[in-house]
Amino acid sequence: MSSSDDAGPVRLAQAGGVATVMLSRPDQMNSLTVAAKVALLEALQAVAADDSVRAVVLTGEGRAFCAGQDLGEHATALEGDLNHAFDTVEDHYSPIVRTLATMPKPAIAAINGTCAGAGLGFALACDLRVVSSGVRFAPAFLGIGLTADSGLSATLARTVGWSRAMGLLMLGTVIDADEALRIGLVHEVVAPEELGSHVTGLAERLAAGPTKAYAALKEAFWQGAAADLDSVLRLEGELQARLAFTDDHRAAVGAFLEKRRPDFIGH
Repeated sequence: MSSSDDAGPVRLAQAGGVATVMLSRPDQMNSLTVAAKVALLEALQAVAADDSVRAVVLTGEGRAFCAGQDLGEHATALEGDLNHAFDTVEDHYSPIVRTLATMPKPAIAAINGTCAGAGLGFALACDLRVVSSGVRFAPAFLGIGLTADSGLSATLARTVGWSRAMGLLMLGTVIDADEALRIGLVHEVVAPEELGSHVTGLAERLAAGPTKAYAALKEAFWQGAAADLDSVLRLEGELQARLAFTDDHRAAVGAFLEKRRPDFIGH
């Protein structure tokens, strides 16, 4: 793996045993196009397989960590073949989450800004989450007539508890960094100007630690959970594909792009 790659929607850099994977669509809040998802998956798979990398940092460029799916591209997919409009869940989102959750080394989410939708799923697939004060978290899915994907059906409930997770998702609750810390969604909150150096220090500490033990701990955590990750990811993919056919979802995407409040009719 090269020490730095600044081209495209994802930037990859390595310093010592720490690799940093950065979403790099700052003008679009690091929202996720197919090109961005493919690049992110390739970067994560590369660092997961590279024995010289002993800790991984996932972050975003600019004022967002990741705002989730690029709804302009998604709207185009809905106008096409609805049977394949949600192929991206199985092709991209699920493998990204699986790679983060199962890579045999620690993964840290350095949450520098807005964290919404699939971005929240990616953050929760990491082992530790350090967030800049002032950041806001938005589950987002139900607001456009969808259920959760990117592992959130499992990871959010396991992180903050079933009842609170249901409330966040069903009500589309937006929370700030302090509330995220209070409910256990994140590991630490730091000042914006300290995020980079703080996470670098944490990653270097982990990179100097017992990598195989970290890998075993991650495996034990997932095996010890009530439902296995793959089953949850498969179910999420099936449910999202079904919801592609709902009037509520298609109308809500249109409303979002037109910057107006959606009207849900229940079918």
